[in-house]
Amino acid sequence: MSAPEPQPNPEPPHPAPDAEALPTHPDTAGEHLVLRVLHASPHENVGALRRRLADGVQVDSAEAVYLLDDRRHLLGLVPMRRLLGARPEQILADIATAPVPAVRSGADQEHVASLAIQHGLTSMPVVDRRGHLAGVVPPLALLEVLRREHVEDLHRFAGIGPEESGRAREAIEAPPIRRARDRLPWLLVGLVGSMLATFIVAGFEAALEARVAIAFFVPGIVYLADAVGTQSEAIAVRGLSLSRLPLARLLAGELRTGLLIGITLALLVLGPIWWWFGDADLAVAVAVALLAASTCATTIGFALPWLLARTGRDPAFGSGPIATIIQDMLSLLIYFWTVKALLF
Repeated sequence: MSAPEPQPNPEPPHPAPDAEALPTHPDTAGEHLVLRVLHASPHENVGALRRRLADGVQVDSAEAVYLLDDRRHLLGLVPMRRLLGARPEQILADIATAPVPAVRSGADQEHVASLAIQHGLTSMPVVDRRGHLAGVVPPLALLEVLRREHVEDLHRFAGIGPEESGRAREAIEAPPIRRARDRLPWLLVGLVGSMLATFIVAGFEAALEARVAIAFFVPGIVYLADAVGTQSEAIAVRGLSLSRLPLARLLAGELRTGLLIGITLALLVLGPIWWWFGDADLAVAVAVALLAASTCATTIGFALPWLLARTGRDPAFGSGPIATIIQDMLSLLIYFWTVKALLF
């Protein structure tokens, strides 16, 4: 009786996801999860895997082949471009990228996309509570997450309420009453802030009457402080969620940056003001005020998102109109205190 012919190794069973890995919550990895992915044993060679794939495999994402052990734990991955360029006799483990980060299905979608960028991954593996591969967040989903989060941040910078911030199209096509309702709350806060700024200026009426030239520089001081603060806000909002450096180190670096910007702006205005008005004291006062206001604006622009990040909230909520109001009032106070101290 002849021995039975050897049978080819069957395709490793698809990892059955834990129930926790199924998409259940919006704005998480589970919402974008696809289950059918390419997987293989790390001991399999490239030629055998290629032959298996040539027979036809139904998958939802084919950017990489994920290497699993006997217990279906993720050991690494082989990008498809690397698989196609490898020699048939090479073992998958020898050409794999390992270790590979993975997330749980409940991980925040923005964290998932940021992690993929940090590690240069086109798709992000998702594991269940036992560490078994459940599926991946595919490339198109990662791009959609980044686009959606970018739109939300832009809306928050502009002071548009969170109800509109989910979709860019809704923000422009929503009824006027709804758009006004979403924008007015922050603008009302801005109205209160503008009234406070008016009271600040009125408090220095005597100084303005004594030297009317002081008033000429108020718009420039306020504008430059706002511009510097807005730059810091933009850096902080995205930097705090993407960077892996300690928050204290990021804050210290931004403070030094603000000081350098303030010194540069102060030196640039010192000469022209002195030459135009023929008043060295006025030029020095404006330069010192600009230095202090720029440094303060940098601190506020970075500190508000930083404080929110420390409390576990989205740092984008610390930007926009509220930061502008604080920067404006502080800039006015700094300017008038400086000129009053140096000119009177």
